[in-house]
Amino acid sequence: MANPHTTPAPIPHGSYEPRHDPHSLTSNPDSSKNSSSGVDYEPHPSSSVKVSPEHEKIVKAITNLYSGSASEEDMSVYAAESVYDDPWSFCDTRYKIAGQWYGIPKLMASSKTLETEIISDNPYEIIFKLRQEYTPRVLHFSKPVNSLITLTLDQEGKVKYHKDQWNQKDYSHEGLGKVMKTLNGDHLTKVTRPPRDL
Repeated sequence: MANPHTTPAPIPHGSYEPRHDPHSLTSNPDSSKNSSSGVDYEPHPSSSVKVSPEHEKIVKAITNLYSGSASEEDMSVYAAESVYDDPWSFCDTRYKIAGQWYGIPKLMASSKTLETEIISDNPYEIIFKLRQEYTPRVLHFSKPVNSLITLTLDQEGKVKYHKDQWNQKDYSHEGLGKVMKTLNGDHLTKVTRPPRDL
């Protein structure tokens, strides 16, 4: 099935942060299927665009990490100097990113990738919807979460910027929110203790 949404322009090397409009990428023509903010982050796997084997491997490694693999092999898809950016954290090296992923097995009784839908793919960028089910160790109830994942790649095909959006709002990188995100990214490794040689 062809993807009906706007194909984003490739991001030039050197400006790796994606700044796409989530509405144009994901908004469903059937407004009843959109969230209250007008986006549809629920994956529809039958609508996925085809990707190269190399990009399929990257998506698989990323979903493995979301699912708690805490694997050095999966972490190897990131460039050494890379960024992870979500509502809670901003990490600017692969080691700091590992601090996030190595925390999942400690915090979650389980984390399962339920569905993905790749909505855009070009040599330097992969965008996909993710539906992940988290079960915290303490509360023991399962909650599925939909998000929009954008991965920009460097010339070696490594992930240079990983943006995880939970709603229609992009991140401003300003003010107290950015400070708290950076502190989380800088210090979580002290708790989760990923391997130093990542």
